[in-house]
Amino acid sequence: MLKKILSVIAVIGMLMSMSSCNKEKTIDKDQVLTALEAAKNMGIGLNLGNTMEAYSANDCDKIYYEWMPVVGNNTPKDYETCWGAVETTQEIIDGMKAEGFNTVRIPVYWGNMMENDGTYTINPDYIARVKEIVDYCQNDDLYTVINIHHFDEFIIRRNSTESCKEIFTILWTQIAEYFKDYNYTLIFEGYNEYLGGNQFDENGNLAELSKRDGYEMTNVLNQAFVDAVRATGGNNAERVLIVSGYWTNIDNTTSPQFIMPSDSAADKLMVSVHYVDNMMYWINKIGGQEWLDYADSQIALLNKAFTEKNIPVFLGETSSGYPSERFDNNAIYKDSSECVEIILNKLVDNGFVPVIWDVSNGFYSRTEYRIRSDSDREVVRKISDRLNNK
Repeated sequence: MLKKILSVIAVIGMLMSMSSCNKEKTIDKDQVLTALEAAKNMGIGLNLGNTMEAYSANDCDKIYYEWMPVVGNNTPKDYETCWGAVETTQEIIDGMKAEGFNTVRIPVYWGNMMENDGTYTINPDYIARVKEIVDYCQNDDLYTVINIHHFDEFIIRRNSTESCKEIFTILWTQIAEYFKDYNYTLIFEGYNEYLGGNQFDENGNLAELSKRDGYEMTNVLNQAFVDAVRATGGNNAERVLIVSGYWTNIDNTTSPQFIMPSDSAADKLMVSVHYVDNMMYWINKIGGQEWLDYADSQIALLNKAFTEKNIPVFLGETSSGYPSERFDNNAIYKDSSECVEIILNKLVDNGFVPVIWDVSNGFYSRTEYRIRSDSDREVVRKISDRLNNK
């Protein structure tokens, strides 16, 4: 009997030891972090896509589209669900945390419910709903990223760089002021993908900017973002900020013409780009040697331009999966989950913060509160556990 008892105690001890090895890192929310320290803690992230950045998008690429049409009864829920997403709940965020994500990116279209009066005043009910979702993430000790998403496209297409600077200063001042007392696990990302983007010409057609003008716009608006946030004080004086790349394109953003903003806070800036294998995806080369080499070459550009200067790289959007038609005819790797794992490992091994792009019930089910594919679940858990145990 004694042998059996001792054996049981030994097994319990072993299980407790294993559990402690896999225990997630605890977060001191009030600790002021450098961008590098935050990046090490952020692990793998997930986008709450097609949700708070959703809006009535009909004809938004036309000059006569002067303002955002009202959706439904003009409530936050009407916009949150207008692209097919379910209403975000604490349970949805809890499930993301349980699946191994340490970061949630919340894209936001701040123009929803906004009066067309030239003041660019964010609707109080709308920002309060964003706060509720941020709070869900904060309740789970998740790093939380909010940005200006798609509304940057609307503004940039219709305004000069100088006018854009004024408008985005107004917007970021409001956002930063509202959240200035939040702890340092809340991070602001300036924009999405449209810095340096096309603008309407005198004939009402979208015209591509010259590279010179594109870089000027990108650099000016990134500086406006940083200045606006820092000016609000509170925790924003030392908060980590994410500066958006030119089109979030790696080749454009790693050019010497892209200039990181000056900052009153030391070592508090990251840079955001998207998809290290983007070109390979669109020319159907996923899984082959060319895909591997291309991803490595894009990573090398980022390391030279930013990592070697102690500027962390935030991959604000990276692939959640690869459809069969995107694979190379001579693919070495032919399974989507395997390719996701290869890319995620490349990113985290280089100290980057990868955030999987996702929409409602895509990669992660917002009704079942879990990653839908068992093989994808295994990939995220394996990498997350490895990062948490470093």
